Amino acid sequence: MSRYWSTVTRALSPYVPGEQPKLDRLIKLNTNENPYGPSPQALAAIRAAAADSLRLYPDPNADALKAVLARHYGVSAAQVFVGNGSDEVLAHAFIGLLKHEQPLWMPDITYSFYPVYCGLYGIEYRQIPLAADFTLRVEDYLPRQDDRPGAIIFPNPNAPTGCLLPLDAIERIVAANPDAVVLVDEAYIDFAEPPSSAVPLVSRYPNLLVVHTFSKSRALAGLRVGFAIGHPDLIAGLERIKNSFNSYPLDRLALAGAVAAIEDDAYLQASCRKVIATRTRLSARLTALGFEVLPSAANFIFARHPRHDGAALAAALRQRAIIVRHFNKARIDPFLRITIGTDEECAALVEALEEIVRG
Repeated sequence: MSRYWSTVTRALSPYVPGEQPKLDRLIKLNTNENPYGPSPQALAAIRAAAADSLRLYPDPNADALKAVLARHYGVSAAQVFVGNGSDEVLAHAFIGLLKHEQPLWMPDITYSFYPVYCGLYGIEYRQIPLAADFTLRVEDYLPRQDDRPGAIIFPNPNAPTGCLLPLDAIERIVAANPDAVVLVDEAYIDFAEPPSSAVPLVSRYPNLLVVHTFSKSRALAGLRVGFAIGHPDLIAGLERIKNSFNSYPLDRLALAGAVAAIEDDAYLQASCRKVIATRTRLSARLTALGFEVLPSAANFIFARHPRHDGAALAAALRQRAIIVRHFNKARIDPFLRITIGTDEECAALVEALEEIVRG
């Protein structure tokens, strides 16, 4: 530990990203990357943008991207904020919208970056246990006279469980907390069937912020683009944070690729349909092997076997060059989070698990 570190640095427990191993012939099902790649239109736009204009700064306001997102989601450009991946958008929201005297409420099983941001920005938070079936209980997020949140955040579908909270349940939480920002992190919502984004609610609730990413359904994890949609007042707050941190978060290649990806909605829908179909087949095959598979609305499944330790299963798969994600955390230690890969990759996974479980 360096003697030059600040007290904040010393106290941090950093987020640990999914492993990116450099191994040949590896089946990589641990970081929820889309197996089908970006839209060809997006790739063509990125290539076209790789020109002499790279000597110039990009548009600091990302007006073209905000305009196409606004049209796509039926909102105004003043309701759209963009950033360098949804993690940066979330970071700005934590410091700009979620830090208050009362604690931030979140599930106990959730995206593990949330507590990291709380540590970084000095935000008091409360983790509210999910139900025994790993679903979020709306009643737990309804304020009481002597117990109110400073703000609320949760992913939908949840990560890492994949469970989906219905839109009417989200609306109950938002409506019951008019004095608190409710941030719904929809990184995986395009894989829900049918999609049930909370974006249509933002026109009725000025305290709702919905965050999306291009990394999952649009297969642009390597480009780093995220966005938020909410009331113009919330967006203005995010812009103040962004322009106090980095005025140019998105480069010219990212802006070009993101605009083209949004415009190619047919490719998005086709890609999501393939992932959903594979998810259905994989869930059924693992259930037949004796796994408990939680209902998933994401591009991954969360599964455990009653007779096999989660860490041991992950290690056994790794020996067979298959990487999945295991979380050494209370309540979910028996589970594996398995990214939906191609049909061929998932078939190889099932074959390996058959050998491990029955062998």
